[in-house]
Amino acid sequence: MAELSTLGLLSIQRAESPAALRARVSQWRKEGLRVGFVPTMGALHEGHLSLVRAAHEHADRVVASIFVNPTQFGPGEDYGRYPRQVDEDCGRLAEEGCDLIFLPEVEHIYPAGASTAVEVEGPSSGFEADQRPGHFRGVATVVAALFHLVRPDVAVFGEKDAQQLAVVRKMVRDLHFPIEVVGAPIVREPDGLALSSRNVYLSAEERVAAQVLSRSLEGARRAVAEGERDAAEIRRMVGAELAAEPLGMTDYVGVVDADTFQPIERLDASGQVVIPIAYRLGHTRLLDNLRLEMSTF
Repeated sequence: MAELSTLGLLSIQRAESPAALRARVSQWRKEGLRVGFVPTMGALHEGHLSLVRAAHEHADRVVASIFVNPTQFGPGEDYGRYPRQVDEDCGRLAEEGCDLIFLPEVEHIYPAGASTAVEVEGPSSGFEADQRPGHFRGVATVVAALFHLVRPDVAVFGEKDAQQLAVVRKMVRDLHFPIEVVGAPIVREPDGLALSSRNVYLSAEERVAAQVLSRSLEGARRAVAEGERDAAEIRRMVGAELAAEPLGMTDYVGVVDADTFQPIERLDASGQVVIPIAYRLGHTRLLDNLRLEMSTF
């Protein structure tokens, strides 16, 4: 276990090996403390920090991991240029009162000769899976490995990656992980853009154009509030709004059941529905979604 250099009046511990991580978590468990976990790939923003705050609401101690997972990036994606700023990230986590940062190397997660992967059928089909083959296999495998290493009581994931959240929840149910999975609401900029580590790639002009994502979703919310229940019409409305922005290109718009992430034809009077969007501006691909609790309409 190594202590991070003092940041102002703050310091935070970090574990750079599974053994150091286990030693700290085991001590907390002996003390009867509940452990929360927030897995990240770093380049932290307010959205990530909100997950740490949510974890504190459910646990006595919070572990955050920073690991840019190579297996969830496909050929030609931005693994090599994905933002890496570990010292700055550790400082932000310290300010949020995170108790431990896990900073594994690739060989800690994927030992030499590793050949085991986790496939989650159902919510891992369609949408992001079609655009990024193998992505959810990489996500499920790394999350399963991190769960085994950290052994948390509760894990917090952002609702912005709605399909990922559905995949993780099904994996936890199917494999009997004794972990509560909490989804935390999307954090947005004042103009509505969902916070993302990839927002830094946007040019000034693209940044303005990106407002179309939240604007189109808000239009869908109004339509549902006014009684629209036909999923095809909701997709058409959102798609038309996105298509009207000349700088952007839509990968997909969906209307799905929040748990199964399978497309639906009509919105029922109960349950949760998600309207996911993937959208490209220049070389930047952005995700957003609207989550609707139908009993409130």
